[in-house]
Amino acid sequence: MGPSYPSGRDVLRDTVRGQRRNVALGSLLGSGHQIGEALVPVLIGIVIDQAVTDSDTGALFLWLTILAVVYVGLALSFRIGAWSGEKASVQAEHSLRITLVRRVLDPGGGAEEGRLPGAMANIATEDAKRVGAVNLALMFGISALMGLLTCAVVLLRTSVLLGLVVLLGTPVLLWLGHLLSKPLESRSEAEQERAAHASAVAADLVAGLRILKGIGGESTAIARYRTTSRDSLQATLRAARAQAFQNGMVLALTGCLIAVVALVGGRLAAQGSISLGELVSAVGLALFLLGPLETLAWVNAEFAQGRASAARIAEVLATPHSVTSGGQSLPQQVRGAVRLSGLSHGGLREVDLDIAPGELLGVVATDPAHAADLLRCLSRQTDPEAGTVELDGVSLRDLDPAQMRTALLVAEHDADLFEGTVRDNVTAAAPDSHDAEPAMTAAGVAQVAQTLPDGEDTAVSERGRSLSGGQRQRVALARALAADRPVLVVHDPTTAVDTVTEARIATGLREIRKGRTTVLVTTSPALLAVTDRVVLLDDGRITDTAPHTDLVRRHEAYRAAVLS
Repeated sequence: MGPSYPSGRDVLRDTVRGQRRNVALGSLLGSGHQIGEALVPVLIGIVIDQAVTDSDTGALFLWLTILAVVYVGLALSFRIGAWSGEKASVQAEHSLRITLVRRVLDPGGGAEEGRLPGAMANIATEDAKRVGAVNLALMFGISALMGLLTCAVVLLRTSVLLGLVVLLGTPVLLWLGHLLSKPLESRSEAEQERAAHASAVAADLVAGLRILKGIGGESTAIARYRTTSRDSLQATLRAARAQAFQNGMVLALTGCLIAVVALVGGRLAAQGSISLGELVSAVGLALFLLGPLETLAWVNAEFAQGRASAARIAEVLATPHSVTSGGQSLPQQVRGAVRLSGLSHGGLREVDLDIAPGELLGVVATDPAHAADLLRCLSRQTDPEAGTVELDGVSLRDLDPAQMRTALLVAEHDADLFEGTVRDNVTAAAPDSHDAEPAMTAAGVAQVAQTLPDGEDTAVSERGRSLSGGQRQRVALARALAADRPVLVVHDPTTAVDTVTEARIATGLREIRKGRTTVLVTTSPALLAVTDRVVLLDDGRITDTAPHTDLVRRHEAYRAAVLS
């Protein structure tokens, strides 16, 4: 969409441009409706002058028939035109949501930085909806302007003075309406910011509900959300007051313009400059003006809200990527050799490590933050501050992140499950021809399935909340194993399972990953016992590398991390 770093104006322009056919069709038919509405008082004036005044029954029947045809035409025009405008609005909203999701899921990352999931959801729903609605507002705005133009032309033909009142008064009214929309635009942006923050806090609290109950933090959480919700309410009320003030002022100014048209028309009729029918037409057109002018006031409000929401969407789309795509490609057959050279990032300091193809390596970090830093570099959520990470001799910086992740998978400790069945979750990332049964057996999912009502076909709720912590971990581990990547990095996959199950998983994991590179970032003795060797990461540096039993004997820091 648009340039690499779009502005709110770019978002609005591309939103309209993408739906130009529907907007054009809706504007054409909407204009036909408004022109027909403007002609109704004119036809009534003609009926009075040519049929009622002269008592001509034939002329009365003829003009009433014409009037009926006009009514049918304007009704059909409005119906089809409004449908076309709504279609443009909904399709634009959908397109924006897809664009936002594509940006959030971009392998280069970055869009989610500094934003809670609830805030992103609000932008992808409410803000996208408001920007999409600009298409509908534009269609109605063009239609209203055509109605005003028709009204002005008819009044000019009736009286130059009446036409000039409309032609000169309408731009002034539109300009004042635009000025009045400025406070609404700024307050609408604040309203959406507060609403997004409230949604984010609510989602955050729901996600951690079990933990909050466990530590007795419900009252603190409620107080936090109450404060956030109150701020959102105040912002919404300020925006509502701004919109009510704008609507009221525009309505008052519109009434003044209509009163002036009626007054001038009445004086011209009294002077004999226009006929009785023309006076009725002029008054009818003055009343007709209320509709288009109210529409334009609504359009101004929609544009103000659309501009504010477009700026928020543009901010997400313009967020720089966390990592960039390189120009090199991986070998056709990935061996799985991983090398860390002088790696420094966060708490890590000059880490040098060679992982041989097919090796099962354990990594014990005495500080969990250092383990997280290592995982971020291996998964290329970020590039290290210094040093390099290489896969088969190619620096990860030089690879496309998406291609890199087809060869190197980092399975996070807190990986979420998705709605669907247990089997659907396990096979989500598996190659089409890959048999998922060995992965399910190795991770202990077969035992989990035996306790579920429908076995592997049991439905899993959002984020796997219908399963216990241990069941979720085993399904997530099976999913990582079923992906069958040449290099697999797993972070604490068994913290919620019992020791017997953990021992079985350790054995199964070693068996299923035989011949492929596997890194276990964990402090679990059962898992570390099946590794070829273990790296001790203490104070951000590698202090020793040896089999698990040797490190237990040599290092107090290792024993404290693994056996405590």
